[in-house]
Amino acid sequence: MKSTKNNHYLILAIILIAVAAGLRLLPHAPNFAPVGALALFGGAYLKKQWSYIVPIVAMLVSDLFLGFYTPQIMAAVYISFILIVFLGSLARNNKNISRLAILTLSGSLAFFVITNFTVWAFTPMYAHTLNGLVSCFVAALPFFRNTILGDLFYVGVFFGCFETIMFFAQKQMEPNQLKI
Repeated sequence: MKSTKNNHYLILAIILIAVAAGLRLLPHAPNFAPVGALALFGGAYLKKQWSYIVPIVAMLVSDLFLGFYTPQIMAAVYISFILIVFLGSLARNNKNISRLAILTLSGSLAFFVITNFTVWAFTPMYAHTLNGLVSCFVAALPFFRNTILGDLFYVGVFFGCFETIMFFAQKQMEPNQLKI
């Protein structure tokens, strides 16, 4: 029975991950995307070896369609999502709203810091000075807002849908306790 339950979790997680990768291909506001939520979800629900592989594969597949970009920035984006998977694993045994909100915001902040520092360090867009670094982060603030909003929205959707589906699936597997 436990193996069947694990298979159900894995199948539902993969479906949600495929949906997230597909959503990345649809038009959306800059950085209002499901990928951070996808990584957090994978960390919270998938077995350890799959939790890191599945979101990265979903990114690679969608990047095949969207196009690849500067290797250093691409590495920073992928490393950010790996970190967010780890953050998701911190909720594996305790998925409550406040914990998920804190982990979501932590993931958004990590993504913002890592990717924008990489843009500053590896592109000629900003002077390689403290003022240049500050300018880079200030210019990225509108994207950060979208990242936070997108991550919070999609975490709510993914975790909410998954928990709702599992709730009703478990209810159907329990013996009928209604007395007629």
